[in-house]
Amino acid sequence: MPSTSEGPVLVTGAAGGQQGSTGRHVVRLLLDRGRAVRAFVRTDDDRAAALRKAGAEVVVGDLREITDVLAAMRGVRRAFFTYPVTDGLLEATGAFAAAARREGLERVVEVSQLAAAPDAGTPRMRQHWVAEEVLDRAEVGAVHLRAGVFFENLDFLVRAGGGRELVMPLGAPDTVLPLIAGEDVARVGAGLLADPLPACPDPVVLLTGQVLSVAQVVETFGGGLTYTDAAPEEWRERAMSLYGDTHVVAHLDKLWELFRLIGSHHELYRVTETIERIGGQEPKTLAAFVRGSGVPGR
Repeated sequence: MPSTSEGPVLVTGAAGGQQGSTGRHVVRLLLDRGRAVRAFVRTDDDRAAALRKAGAEVVVGDLREITDVLAAMRGVRRAFFTYPVTDGLLEATGAFAAAARREGLERVVEVSQLAAAPDAGTPRMRQHWVAEEVLDRAEVGAVHLRAGVFFENLDFLVRAGGGRELVMPLGAPDTVLPLIAGEDVARVGAGLLADPLPACPDPVVLLTGQVLSVAQVVETFGGGLTYTDAAPEEWRERAMSLYGDTHVVAHLDKLWELFRLIGSHHELYRVTETIERIGGQEPKTLAAFVRGSGVPGR
């Protein structure tokens, strides 16, 4: 039976999605550890039903609505916070931080981005830095997982090209990317929320599982995949049809521009030992991810 001695762990983003599904992975990992989990979802659908079947308590609400968040937070001491790449991050963070402080949480683990900073090169990264500051000032034991580019993001773009073409505005094929599996981010998150509560001397945890060039990414996906270096304006138009969200497109447009400018400077990134130390396993490789992803033509 799940342990309820300190109340359930609240996990947002529990239904999962196309951007890494860290919340869904955290639910599974905590349940596997015998922890009680309260899964916060936006819609009561088949994914919510699957969470209930797995043993989680499911609550339905809007992370931007303080009454929903307060209700979900009651009796909770630890929480995992993630928000999709769309509008509303700061609104949701404010509600979550206020509710967490009111309930006296001892640890909140939140998913941020690798280069979050007030002068970061994308609007989303700058928002993530503000979100980190909000949670820090709430004094709820916040730990920020600054993660690289998820394998799942590349997988989505490969699928969008039918498994034949990866279209991105990244410049030359030797441009390097700091990458990570969404599941590895979740493993670190679950480790930090485990019972007993592990020490985390640094509130910022950098997470990179593998560093690969675009050419290596294409070779790893295999199946005859080719890379097309799209002009930024062409990619923006294509991205709107794929994502249908101006926030996502604005963030990714600037993110790919940063990597294009950094180019082949592999030394700027390194695989972080935190994944194995806290997550309990060596980082998953892109090759292992692809073998299990079922990309068309693989």
